[in-house]
Amino acid sequence: MGVILATSRSFSDGDLDLVGRARAAGHEVVRGPAHHGLAELAPLLAAAEGWVAGTGPVTDDHLAAAPNLRIVARYGVGTEAVDLDAARRRGIPVTNTPGANADAVADHALGLMLAALRFIPDGDRRVRAGDWGVRRGRELGAATVGIVGFGRIGQGVARRLSGFGSRVLAADPFLPADVIVGGGAEPTDVDELFRSADLITLHAPGGRTLVDAARLDSIRPGLILVNTARPDLVDEEAVAAALRDGRLGAYAADTLHGDTAASASPLLADDLADRVTITPHLGAQTTQAVDNMGSLSLDDVLAVLAGRSPAHPVSPRP
Repeated sequence: MGVILATSRSFSDGDLDLVGRARAAGHEVVRGPAHHGLAELAPLLAAAEGWVAGTGPVTDDHLAAAPNLRIVARYGVGTEAVDLDAARRRGIPVTNTPGANADAVADHALGLMLAALRFIPDGDRRVRAGDWGVRRGRELGAATVGIVGFGRIGQGVARRLSGFGSRVLAADPFLPADVIVGGGAEPTDVDELFRSADLITLHAPGGRTLVDAARLDSIRPGLILVNTARPDLVDEEAVAAALRDGRLGAYAADTLHGDTAASASPLLADDLADRVTITPHLGAQTTQAVDNMGSLSLDDVLAVLAGRSPAHPVSPRP
């Protein structure tokens, strides 16, 4: 019986019994820590033939500790934490789960938009403190919404916005204009989008800062910014300053720099609590998304262990 190491906390935690599916295929699933600490993980890696990897790092040292490893299946989309070149050198394919959580994240982005537009988290806090004063919000259908990054999630957001009647702009340098139009949005570039939108939602890959002090100088006063993508897309100090001087009306995100270690983030300052909503990576946490990510990752592991090619290989970065 082969060993499949699973280091995602939510693997097989939905409606589907993925551990049972692996067992029926002749493999045992063993659990490892989501942080991927090598000292704790090394004994498990030594026996693993497949690895369903969470968000922790997958380094050359991890791969060196796994002499029998035949595949790393990233549970999710992002592969920034995986040393793809090291995996390629060792002949270990790396896969991910494209689209598995797209609907879940698109739903969450809409939820954050509505929460910011209608002051929902702040209203809840004030009622609990005995304050029933009303803050006047804005309707989503009356807003021009800019989507930065028009992949599966961005297109899902556009479909949902069509039901509200919003004007939708989209900027994505990798997509032709006709694809954006077909997805229900008006194509534009990022600079024009930031100048024209009332609300902007970020769905671009990480690795660069899109929202900095200079770009925030160009926005419409009161812009609402939503980020369910990556924390490094946003200069948090610049966003905090723009919230304080009124250029930004609200910021709502599912991520912060450092995440669980981000208690010092300028966006968590007490004086910004009425304009900032942060959720702890809830975007992909639905039963359906968990089942989708688990199924796709396990299917690729089982394919490789059976001598077949995986369906969702990831290439090393150029």
